[in-house]
Amino acid sequence: MQKQSANFSFGNETEVEDLGNGLKRQMLGYNEELMAVKIWFEKGAIGYNHAHRHSQVTYVVEGEFHFNIDGVTKILKPGDSCLIPPFADHGATCPTGGILIDTFSPAREDFLED
Repeated sequence: MQKQSANFSFGNETEVEDLGNGLKRQMLGYNEELMAVKIWFEKGAIGYNHAHRHSQVTYVVEGEFHFNIDGVTKILKPGDSCLIPPFADHGATCPTGGILIDTFSPAREDFLED
């Protein structure tokens, strides 16, 4: 893993990765301890349930998301956020299309692999 991103990142100069299935991701900044990413969901897109060793905080920028964390589902709208503990099973659906900011600690090494 590259040790860290540049100190400044500019949205129009930073790659947006098409993840398929209506999802796109853009790195906002990272080092070994922390990572922030922007995720776009097309209308009806699903972030399938998964778990990882990282603590995660997700902030809803735009749209409506149905988040499930360890079997509990809540509807989150712009300005809302959720904390996902390490190894918690979680996922989200986006009936409207929307944008999230995800932060992880430590950084998600798998997001940086080629």
